[in-house]
Amino acid sequence: MTTLGTPLSPSATRVMLLGSGELGKEVLIALQRLGVETIAVDRYENAPGQQVAHHARTITMSDPAQLRALIEAEKPQLVVPEIEAIATPMLQQLEDAGVVRVIPTARAARLTMDREGIRRLAAETLGVPTSPYKFCDSLAELQAAIDDGIGYPCIVKPVMSSSGKGQSKIDGAADVQKAWDYAMAGGRVSHGRVIVEGFIDFDYEITLLTVRALDGTGAVQTQFCEPIGHVQVSGDYVESWQPHPMAPAALQKAQQIAQAVTADLGGQGLFGVELFVKGDQVWFSEVSPRPHDTGMVTMATQWQNEFELHARAILGLPVDTTLKSPGASAVVYGGVDATGIVFDGVADALALPGVDLRLFGKPESFSKRRMGVALAHAADIDTARRNAKEAASRVKPRQA
Repeated sequence: MTTLGTPLSPSATRVMLLGSGELGKEVLIALQRLGVETIAVDRYENAPGQQVAHHARTITMSDPAQLRALIEAEKPQLVVPEIEAIATPMLQQLEDAGVVRVIPTARAARLTMDREGIRRLAAETLGVPTSPYKFCDSLAELQAAIDDGIGYPCIVKPVMSSSGKGQSKIDGAADVQKAWDYAMAGGRVSHGRVIVEGFIDFDYEITLLTVRALDGTGAVQTQFCEPIGHVQVSGDYVESWQPHPMAPAALQKAQQIAQAVTADLGGQGLFGVELFVKGDQVWFSEVSPRPHDTGMVTMATQWQNEFELHARAILGLPVDTTLKSPGASAVVYGGVDATGIVFDGVADALALPGVDLRLFGKPESFSKRRMGVALAHAADIDTARRNAKEAASRVKPRQA
């Protein structure tokens, strides 16, 4: 799709995003800069991406009938899933029928929608190193899996969730019931299934942004951004930085794993591949076939951020993954449960050297909801991390 049309005209190149949060909003902006007509879909009104798109639509995306009706009515050339809770079998049907092209593919959207499909693909089909794991349909099965070999400590996650929701670490038998209940509450779709993973004693974890884009000959080429380090608390990303230093052997293994997984998923676009690293050993954790929350740091570090890379790749355009500067990001939480909050301290945050802010415009705040992100570039990642965290702490959300 190297010929692009004019928005709101018969020649328009129309792209529909399924999920229009803060990540989707940036993808929509990147698409609009290339003259693409955008349709932002979400489960609630006035989602961040709906505030900037040409068209805003609100449906239950996990409802196959609603999803099909919307796609057939809007007739986009591309459908770009930005969240997990989508009726992916319907996307597969529509793609098979030639109605629409799904990014990166309908199969990839289906496999990565839940942790089971992608983990079995990586470990059992591709033979990629992963932590030991079992899938469990009940509290009793979870306890049995731990007792029969997974052991303590271990990690429990719903098979389908995003941004670490429902994820917890179990240190002993007293934590099992609590972890099961938390996973049931945190899953995007409640079907009572979890993955329990043996704990890997890793040195650090990274996100390796991996881009499948067309080269000058029209063939798909895989390119990598510099590795992104990050801190997670209860499975939620709270800060990230780029580049994360890695031994050459570990980086090579990380790229080989990312290449194998994304090549099997196929299609074009940006993938966020999460990996554990200890010395020169690397284990696959998860993959998202879309921009990654930890990759928001690229808005401060790369010539083309992860959203621009995704937009270009899905449109069949060349990409550039070059690092511009070391940098970091830190999350701004809502702090309060309220609608239409206000933010104090923005000027104080932006007074710090090399700092920028993104306030997402979410209509409703929760205490631990991600409402913005502080970005910082600097000569080194330590300085950038310090400035990003300080900037985030200066932003004070409050009830209006």
